[in-house]
Amino acid sequence: MSSKVDAYLGTEISAQEARASTYLTTKHKADLKYAWSTGQAISRFLRGLRDGELWGKRCERCGRTMVPPRMYCEDCFRPTDEWVKLRDTGRVMTYSVSYVNADASRREGEEPILVAVIEIDGATPMMGVLHLLGEVDPHEVGVGMKVEAVWRPKGERQGAITDIRYFRPSRGRPGQ
Repeated sequence: MSSKVDAYLGTEISAQEARASTYLTTKHKADLKYAWSTGQAISRFLRGLRDGELWGKRCERCGRTMVPPRMYCEDCFRPTDEWVKLRDTGRVMTYSVSYVNADASRREGEEPILVAVIEIDGATPMMGVLHLLGEVDPHEVGVGMKVEAVWRPKGERQGAITDIRYFRPSRGRPGQ
């Protein structure tokens, strides 16, 4: 039995016939709705953001405190043990100064966007979040710079990473 088709039944519709609507066509615009679960770890993390708190998850075996939290330790391959409330301060691990918008257009005459990976205080070294920097001159940003979160007002928070507006250079808040 051959899978080769020698001829197809029917007649091909030309582009001209399609434009002229010679054939019956139907257009349908689908209204698709999606829903998904963030899972236990990220759900708790997002609730914490809504409440102005950062949460991590600790693995007792290897001693790591992970942020964003995970239900399983990728080093030990076992369930993590306890929730740990973290400070909303940290240090810049790496950063980028961007003169390009998200749509790839140039930021002509605008301040650059400062994006950084922030190592969160209280988490295991090299654990952090990708976020924006603000209230800082691009020429003054550096690896190791101490920063603190600037939160949206409580009534505007939605349980998203954007509940932290940005991180700014630390002003030495109590507890730092």
